[in-house]
Amino acid sequence: MKLWKQILLCAVILVAGLAAWVRFAPGAGAMLASLGVPGSVVTAITPEQPKTAAATNAPRNARLVATQPVATALINDRLSAIGTGEAIRTVTVTPYVTGNLAEVLVKSGDTVQQGQVIAQLDNDEQRIAVDQAHLTRKSAQEKVERYRNLKTVISSVEFTDTANALEAAELQVQAAELALKRREITAPWSGVVGIITVNPGDYVTTSSAIATIDDRSEILVDFWVPERFAPRLKVGQNISATAIARPERQLAGRIDALDNRIDQASRTLRVRARIANENDSLRAGMSFSVAVEFAGDTYPTVDPLAIQWSSQGAYVWRVADDKSAKVPVRIVQRNSDRVLVEGDLREGEMVATEGVQQLRDGSAVRVAQTDAPATPASGS
Repeated sequence: MKLWKQILLCAVILVAGLAAWVRFAPGAGAMLASLGVPGSVVTAITPEQPKTAAATNAPRNARLVATQPVATALINDRLSAIGTGEAIRTVTVTPYVTGNLAEVLVKSGDTVQQGQVIAQLDNDEQRIAVDQAHLTRKSAQEKVERYRNLKTVISSVEFTDTANALEAAELQVQAAELALKRREITAPWSGVVGIITVNPGDYVTTSSAIATIDDRSEILVDFWVPERFAPRLKVGQNISATAIARPERQLAGRIDALDNRIDQASRTLRVRARIANENDSLRAGMSFSVAVEFAGDTYPTVDPLAIQWSSQGAYVWRVADDKSAKVPVRIVQRNSDRVLVEGDLREGEMVATEGVQQLRDGSAVRVAQTDAPATPASGS
């Protein structure tokens, strides 16, 4: 390679290295100017540094910080819980007496009315006892009539004994009829019969379950809520619910009962709601998503980076009039993007999120805010 080409190549490399040094090394432009390089050349090769809006008039010792405005958020305005549904009344029907089951008069899924006979025990012996009691009563009645007609020839003691025998016969009839009646197994109230697990011919006792009857005209939903909601719940308060099996249908109801104590293990309160079961579409044992709405509480929210800690607890740096002020706060709720706090903060106030390590109460600050890019002029 010729000498002049080598000199040219070295000059190009030197200029490129100088330009890179000036661009990336802080203070390189000032050093060139001190070495006698013309100002126009230094200006041409030195990149323009971004300026901050607050740095122009801020003191030289002011701390540079980034800020975010305080916002507000509403919490505790809605309570959601999962509950379990029960029939408003449910009963397992058992016999009054023991015996062989002669007949089952209903089947699973039937709707029965209060007092309807759903099963029958064998009652031959009881029928005979009823007939005997009626016969004894008839004989006692006839004897009383004869003694009444012969009252002048019999003593009053004999007549009284005969009248007492009639009353005893009446009681025997009632006892025999009651024993016969108790061979019938009846529904204590109206409802729907569950699965029948007994058959005619089975020997049943007073503890044998003949059928389960559910009155599901309304459904009771039991759910548990955190103890902080306990003072806000009232009997009669409206609720909304959705059956997990039927999420497309919104159900309306009201609070029917509140427990009288907080569960110590879970720190929750048991609540019972009542929901109308139109068209008999709901079943006992279903799970429900229950929601209760409240007025709610409003709290200031700040960026998570604004939260600082000291031995006294959490605090933030409020920035106003180019000064920093320490504001103690209590954290109410943490979210991924905002933190709800309780403290002397107002919506729209600025709090520092970066550059907070060197701040002190009353420190001078300047806010790092990049100037908006100029709008390019339209060509003619």
